[in-house]
Amino acid sequence: MSENQSEEVQQIEKLYEFSERLNASKDKSQNVEDYEGIIKMSKTSMKAKQLASQLIPRYFKFFPSLSTEAFDAHMDCIDDGDLGVRVQAIRGLPLFCKDTPDIISKIVDVLVQLLNTEEPVERDAVHKALMSLLRQDPKASSTALFTHAGVTPTTDDQIREKVLNFIRDKVFPIKGELLKPQEEMERHITDLIKQSLEDVTGGEFKMFMDFLTSLSIFGGKAPPERMQELVEIIEGQADLNAQFDVSDTDHIDRFISCLQLALPFFARGAPSSRFLNYLNKHIVPVFDKLPEERKLDLLKALADISPYTTAQEARQMLPSIVQLLKKYMPARKTGEEMNFTYVECLLYAFHHLAHKVPNATNSLCGYKIVTGQPSDRLGEDFSELNKEFTERLTTVEDLTKATMKKLTQGMSEHNKAMSAAKTDEEKASVKTKKQNTTTGLRTCNNILAMTKPLHAKVPSFIGDTNINLSWKEATKPLASATTTIGGKRPASSNNGSGNNVAAKKGRVSGAMHSQLVNKAFEGISAYGGGRGGNRSWGRRGGGRGRGQGRGHW
Repeated sequence: MSENQSEEVQQIEKLYEFSERLNASKDKSQNVEDYEGIIKMSKTSMKAKQLASQLIPRYFKFFPSLSTEAFDAHMDCIDDGDLGVRVQAIRGLPLFCKDTPDIISKIVDVLVQLLNTEEPVERDAVHKALMSLLRQDPKASSTALFTHAGVTPTTDDQIREKVLNFIRDKVFPIKGELLKPQEEMERHITDLIKQSLEDVTGGEFKMFMDFLTSLSIFGGKAPPERMQELVEIIEGQADLNAQFDVSDTDHIDRFISCLQLALPFFARGAPSSRFLNYLNKHIVPVFDKLPEERKLDLLKALADISPYTTAQEARQMLPSIVQLLKKYMPARKTGEEMNFTYVECLLYAFHHLAHKVPNATNSLCGYKIVTGQPSDRLGEDFSELNKEFTERLTTVEDLTKATMKKLTQGMSEHNKAMSAAKTDEEKASVKTKKQNTTTGLRTCNNILAMTKPLHAKVPSFIGDTNINLSWKEATKPLASATTTIGGKRPASSNNGSGNNVAAKKGRVSGAMHSQLVNKAFEGISAYGGGRGGNRSWGRRGGGRGRGQGRGHW
């Protein structure tokens, strides 16, 4: 045995002696020399450091006068050049908190800094140590952990990313085990998440919202006020207090995606008034000035939110919706372009709004609808408005029927092409064309279903969900065309469950739907829909002490 090995054996033996005496002692605080011996041995050989890393936290609570010296010695082991020593020291960190819970926050802070390690074994030890602390004291540990999830002037982006990944991958999946007592801890986590949302990317925000909606306090039996709480969180991200700048595409994207995130909560009773008011006051009046690739997304969002309006909101919004309808429904067949999906969106919104306040259409479209209210305006002559509106409906129907005929012929040609296709690539190409054509036909069918009941002097307005908007049924394309709504943080970031903030189940993103329908209507009508494409959202607002490289919403 070499001299070094012999010395190491003696050190290990001494450590066992110290530990045995401490174990046997009824008043361990009297064994100061033994604990000092353990601390001293933590600065010797590799094996001694590993064993000392187990013993220092085990007896830590009995020697408060040595707490600083003991903790510093343990931290030296965590900084050791040997991986085995570091891993053993990391495993010992939760033991410090077992009988001294007041230092949990300090230990969590240490472990959070260690998340940045590139060594898989070491990283696994850190994860397990953090999970051990979360099980010991969920409230204190989660509070300490979430202090690193928010953005402050001193936040290290790399560490923050590791913390968010840990929360997503390790904490969220076992929330049922960790969050006890359930309601108290779910409320605590909700408050922590709210505090972490000051400056987040789209992927991060969706990750947090997914977690919140999975909590039982926001579950299927939650009252409307809980849904309102979630909507208020989303409203904060949408910057509804900000002055609207038509050139700020980041804000437009964030507004649309936040609105789409809020839709399920509107359906469960949360008020949509703030989104609607912002739409009506700031965005719809400057619709013509919006970037082309955002117009379709905005109209689809408008269609999606229209079923959740109050009568008062519907009355306020109808005039601007009718104006947009007239803009995109040609007055006569003069070769004027018609954007079929724009018309589909606007007709859908018109029906739902008019269903809430039918007599508001008297002065807007010339319909004579009697409700017995002063707002009926039956004594005024709006016959010219009715004639013009009806003519536009007829023109839309004629164009739509002609387009359907060509799309149907195209589908027949696609079927023949599929039979003749030999390679997988050819078959995939034809299949995509068929899907595009099917989407176009759905759009046309929806338009005809919505124009037909509007020809009567006293029309019926559709106020239910029997019309399935074409993009909600669109099949996921097989071609390489993809889109990302919500953007990403810098390339190194992979936070969130993907960054597609706006895409929900059964819904294709605005840009994607636009691409599909453009192809379907190619050569049939001068379809001028949104061009779409990949979009990245800049960080929320300015002046928060973050650089422009901070990432994207």
